[in-house]
Amino acid sequence: MATLLGLESPWTGGKRSVRNGNITAKIRHSQIVGRGFSRGTQLPEALLQERDKQAKWHSIPELLQKLHESSHPNSDLSHTHSVLKELSSLLSMEAMSFVTEDRKSAQESTFPITYTFDLFGGVDLLVEILMRPTLTMQKKKPKMNDDLVNDCLSVLYNCCICTEGVTKSLAARDYFVLFLFSLMTNKKTFLQTATLIEDILGIKKAMIQLEGIANLSGLVQSFDQQQLANFCRILSVTVSEPDVGNDDKHTLLAKNAQQKKDSSLSRAEVNQVTLLNIPGFIERLCKLATRKVSEATGASNFLQELEDWYTWLDNALVLDALMQMATEEAEHTSTESSDENSLATSPLRHRLPQSMKIVHEIMYKVEVLYVLCVLLMGSHRNQVHKMLAEFHLIPGLNNLFDKLIWRKYTLSNHVVHGQNENCDCSPEISFKIQFLRLLQSFSEHHENKYLLLNSQELNELSAISLKANIPEVEALVNTDRSLVCDGKKGLLTRLLTVMKKEPPDSSFRFWQARAVESFLRGATSYADQMFLLKRGLLENMLFGIIDSGCKSKDVLQSYFDLLGELMKFNIDAFKRFNIYVSTDNKFQTFMSQINSSLVDSNMLVRCIILSLDRFETQTEDRKVVEVLSECCLLSYLARVENRLSFLFRLVNIINVQTLTQSSCIPFSYWNETVSVLLGSDRTSLCVIASYIDEPFMDLDRDLLEC
Repeated sequence: MATLLGLESPWTGGKRSVRNGNITAKIRHSQIVGRGFSRGTQLPEALLQERDKQAKWHSIPELLQKLHESSHPNSDLSHTHSVLKELSSLLSMEAMSFVTEDRKSAQESTFPITYTFDLFGGVDLLVEILMRPTLTMQKKKPKMNDDLVNDCLSVLYNCCICTEGVTKSLAARDYFVLFLFSLMTNKKTFLQTATLIEDILGIKKAMIQLEGIANLSGLVQSFDQQQLANFCRILSVTVSEPDVGNDDKHTLLAKNAQQKKDSSLSRAEVNQVTLLNIPGFIERLCKLATRKVSEATGASNFLQELEDWYTWLDNALVLDALMQMATEEAEHTSTESSDENSLATSPLRHRLPQSMKIVHEIMYKVEVLYVLCVLLMGSHRNQVHKMLAEFHLIPGLNNLFDKLIWRKYTLSNHVVHGQNENCDCSPEISFKIQFLRLLQSFSEHHENKYLLLNSQELNELSAISLKANIPEVEALVNTDRSLVCDGKKGLLTRLLTVMKKEPPDSSFRFWQARAVESFLRGATSYADQMFLLKRGLLENMLFGIIDSGCKSKDVLQSYFDLLGELMKFNIDAFKRFNIYVSTDNKFQTFMSQINSSLVDSNMLVRCIILSLDRFETQTEDRKVVEVLSECCLLSYLARVENRLSFLFRLVNIINVQTLTQSSCIPFSYWNETVSVLLGSDRTSLCVIASYIDEPFMDLDRDLLEC
């Protein structure tokens, strides 16, 4: 075929690639339009049409020839646009068939239309057309028609959808990726540009450096709220550490090796710092996360409507195309910017299905909350915390909780997803999980956790401390009351309410338990524990472990961990525990759950043993003595043989290669501790040998020599 066209043979000189098991030729743009379609070697039209018909190229080579001839630097681009529209029509139909999984028409040809387009240099030609204004030496850059730019971007995106190699090819061109960001300054080309960038960055191996984008600060500040929300979809790829797919990357050994290898900031951390230095960025994200959706009452069968939309709308940017149509009328009649207020007043907007408006807002919030969550876990956590508090993120989310975040209906069952796992959750599920992850990151080991309460609940904590005759926690005393939740309930209390109503095996329970546990983590606070105990949390956890029939290992582990933090050093918690497991049957079921999965329950076991150790030194306290004598759990672990059994099993189920505790203890300190424990100085109370009789030491040495 290539010989007939007067071209180099793709099978001998071309770059070969593989798609769907078929080896094909990747003919460079210069080979096709520079040689085969040059005026000096004009091909007979009849011959080209005949070969096109046989190979089912759908006139792609002929159209590319016309596109090339009409797009030279001094040409009238109006003809270029008409040819491009014809190409776009062919490519968009195939892309739709791929998106809807109706691939019959695409498979009728040996190669998909989009692949043929790329094969004959179409992708390279469009990149050249888009970037042409940047190549001129003139001071005043020539301006391309917005519609032409959008059609170029649309064709490239359709090629990415249908042809895997195109996305990888574009991702490898750093100069082109950075150039695309410059197109986002134009509101009319923003949407198509954002769609393409998101697709490219999703497959790009090396993370892009945001500081390499020209005038990034000015670009972000020029976005309206809707554009900024879309931009968060792009940012989510640039601020989170890439998942290298290695199960051992979180072990202490792996982290220690990485620390020695590189102590500098990662690319993701550098990008986080870049964003934090953009004036007003965090404040605008907080406004996006907490803005309300205008809701019509009495929406019938909302859930089914929501799911129906989601079956074909897999991208928030697709929803934007519909919302953009709804705002065009407002743009013609008003000079105001397209912020939330002008969107809300657009008559056309209200003609869209109510569910679409809600899904549209939810999908935005997922991305915004994700970016905030990543920044909260970054190296500038305290700076981010201060800004989130200042801009009232938590009170704003509290006001949205009942109306949007946790509506009254229940969605279908779903599995627990890891932090970096790509999932196909519905927008509602993703939103809830991301919200819970944000609460977890916000509360964990930070004094701002008390912003999750309202003023009355803070007073309750103070009263608990006063009654117990213990000083108030310093973080509680220092909490700025003007930044806490308002209303009858704080965010933590609202979370506890829905948590108790959640089905036993729902993976929401996993994330809910993690969020509440993070509130308790850090230095043990008796008042915090009692606040949660008074709201029935301990009984709810025990029901989940003993009576609910829950089979999910992840959910059960979250119950164990939360129960450990809730009961640690708290004699009242152990008293409540003993009341709940008042029968042998319940206690045996509880111990069976612990013993059957000691890896998942080990933190609870350690908390119980540490608590027992403290209680045994408080024998002057009448209540402590009473609970020690009555509590079946404390009595069970008070027996040396039971504690030794747990110790033996715990030591044998872990090793240094798999140890992953996030204890904030340097690996070097672990090594030093082991050295001390295995020391030979039998007079030291820190050496294991001091607790073993000499005859047994000799026996141990004999066994080692055998």
